[in-house]
This record gives sequence, structure tokens and C-alpha cells, in this order.
Amino acid sequence: QVQLVESGGGLVQAGGSLRLSCAASRTLLSINAMDWYRQAPGKQRELVAAITITSGGSTFYADSVKGRFTISRDNAKNTVYLQMNSLKPEDTAVYYCKTQLAGVYNYWGQGIQVTVSS
Repeated sequence: QVQLVESGGGLVQAGGSLRLSCAASRTLLSINAMDWYRQAPGKQRELVAAITITSGGSTFYADSVKGRFTISRDNAKNTVYLQMNSLKPEDTAVYYCKTQLAGVYNYWGQGIQVTVSS
């Protein structure tokens, strides 16, 4: 099992930046990958970014955030980050980190609100 705790959300003006953190309760080296999802009101949860942990740190970004968001990890702190720059009102959502263990079991954080005002 793993517990994931997000932090760093809040209210920011359009064009601003926020950095989200996802702290894991176990070493990242025991986890294959970590994802960031978001869910806006009335919309489905969508994958925003992902990073592999045990195989070179390759990354994935949704087209809507490519060039603005950066996912990274700090193995020593068991933490994955999502740096969000040039934020837009359409980035407003609850952001979740998620991982999968044993290829079967999904674990989600509690979610954190990001609100971008125009």
C-alpha cells in the first residue's frame, strides 16, 4: 500500500505559477510511475502528466499542458512535483496524484484545488 498527499494548490491569477507536490508514504524506488490527473467541474478526470520512476524518468504530458507544466521527482524526499507555469483559467480543477502497485492496485491522493482567475 501507499498513501499519497498532495500540497501546493491555491488561487492564482492567469499567467501565474504554482508547484504541486505529491508525497508518498514509501520510497519512490518501489513505484514504477506516478501520474497527475485533474478534474474540472462537470468534466471527466483527465491525465495531465506522468513520470516513470524506475526506468529513466521518462515523462508524458497532455497536449493542453505541454510546454507549460513540468513533472519531476525527488527520490530522496519520496515526492513528485508538478510545476505549472503560464496558468490559464481552464487549468482550474482539482488535481490528484495517482500511482499503481503490482500493475493492478490504483492509489489516489485526496486531491487539491487549483483555481486560476482571469
